[in-house]
Amino acid sequence: MTRSGQTNPSAERIGKETLARERRLFVRALRAAGHPEKHFDLQHYVGSPLPALGVYTRDMQTIGRAFHRRHPQLPAKDLHPLCQALWTGTTFEERILACELLVIYSARWTEGTWHLATSWVDGAEGWGLCDTLGAGVIGRLLEQRPSRFREVRAWTRSSNQWRRRASLYAMNRWVRSGQLDRPFEILLRLHRDPAFWVRRAVGTWLRECWKKDRCRTEQFLLAHARELSAITITVATERAPRDVRNRLRSLATSSA
Repeated sequence: MTRSGQTNPSAERIGKETLARERRLFVRALRAAGHPEKHFDLQHYVGSPLPALGVYTRDMQTIGRAFHRRHPQLPAKDLHPLCQALWTGTTFEERILACELLVIYSARWTEGTWHLATSWVDGAEGWGLCDTLGAGVIGRLLEQRPSRFREVRAWTRSSNQWRRRASLYAMNRWVRSGQLDRPFEILLRLHRDPAFWVRRAVGTWLRECWKKDRCRTEQFLLAHARELSAITITVATERAPRDVRNRLRSLATSSA
């Protein structure tokens, strides 16, 4: 099916046996490409509840692209169950590869892709997986259909800190292109968040907004300095002049 919902006659259907075989090949390729001896602390570093194999990003992309060359016309109805099978795998890299495959096949996305990706958000534990899913997949899906922003905005009230953090990383494409209205709406909702990983993400995206619109970002920081945590201000002001950074820290300290 295409995005319009019409049948694509060139789409290549593959059977369940082939999908199962491809998943086994993925797992085998990931294990072969892993470097666990060089990344003994990777699982802890990325905050993953799953073991990490230490596969380099370039190798992950090579594995995904090799599959795409074998099945260039794979339709969403086959792509989705394959990605879901990877997402429910036993390693961090299988979940990352599920996201990578969705991005590679972005031309095949349907409404079902949005439902699949957003169903993963609460299970995207740890910044490594949360940010990959939010910025890489959900950000692109939002750019494709901005009306989905209302749903993502509601994530800011979730009890799950990773869903709240994902709402920030989902702003990636808009921030990069300088479209800051929606990102600032999310930032305003989360700038006082109690979770460290959300506060740090607020700082990250304020820093990225600074690169696009210093004046607007500085005004936001000054207006809310007394409500921002130390980590938020530290990360947000990495590109700011020292006098601005000191002023913000002074305002934050005076309210402590």
